[in-house]
Amino acid sequence: MNQGTHPEELPAEVLDDVASVVGAEVTVLSRLPGGVNGGAMRVQLAGRADAVLKAVPRAHPVHLDETLRAQRVAGHMRRRGYPTPAWLGAGATATHVWHLMDFVDAAPAPELTPSLVGQLMEIIELQAGQASEPYDHWSYAWRVATGQESAVAGLDVNETPEQSRLRQSVASLSGYSSVVSALAGRLRLACAGVPPPPEAPDMVHADLNPGNVLVRDGAVAAVVDIGNAGSGTRATDLTTLVWNTFQDPLDGARRRLWTRILVLVGWEGAAVLAATQILLQLEWPIRDGRHDAVPGVVKRGHRALDELNALR
Repeated sequence: MNQGTHPEELPAEVLDDVASVVGAEVTVLSRLPGGVNGGAMRVQLAGRADAVLKAVPRAHPVHLDETLRAQRVAGHMRRRGYPTPAWLGAGATATHVWHLMDFVDAAPAPELTPSLVGQLMEIIELQAGQASEPYDHWSYAWRVATGQESAVAGLDVNETPEQSRLRQSVASLSGYSSVVSALAGRLRLACAGVPPPPEAPDMVHADLNPGNVLVRDGAVAAVVDIGNAGSGTRATDLTTLVWNTFQDPLDGARRRLWTRILVLVGWEGAAVLAATQILLQLEWPIRDGRHDAVPGVVKRGHRALDELNALR
């Protein structure tokens, strides 16, 4: 996702467009914390409950289509008990794409705990067999991890512009430094010869980090930022949780996660998902120029691969 817009920078025409879609005047109250993307604002709808407005600069011609896809996924999953807020509307101006959803009175998880991991594992099971949009994160992970193009594997895949940019950026990571190159080489070796994945049956959130988990009194109240959701294997979201559980009190929870991932996709599938997670975690700070963060990502990446190899 793109960097969001601060409330004080939000063009008036965006609020006017939101008001025209939802049929109520919209007043910005405050910017909300949490998540890795800016632009989430608490707003007041005249005569109605508060809501959350997220507006980002329009990045490409199909940006609104992607947002509408996410709205459909959210509606589909809510009907099956998935705890993501209801979307109240979505739209676009000449410069921005926006969506509006219910406000949930809860705070982003400051970190994962064994209890939260257990709750999230149960929530992820609600995603089983619920693929509803042809936006396949599993085949994309295979392309990222193996470095192969879809045409080579005979896959008929339509990547979003953001997916294509990320995959091309990941492919150039080895040139960053010798330590990054060594890790990337290990990951490519682990995934060498892995065939393209089978049909993608599950709904995938694709960004299930603690900032997107809203918690109240120790319980998960909502899972938000579903904008990149699509299809694939729910083991993708379990792998994201693995990445966020590298603290000693969570060692037991991480073992549970690895075990479940291996049951769902086997060792080769787990290697592809882990490699993709690590490579994308490397790409982000390198792209943003946060070079001090890279050594920590490299260290965690080797540790994750070591743990997975021990389970082979």
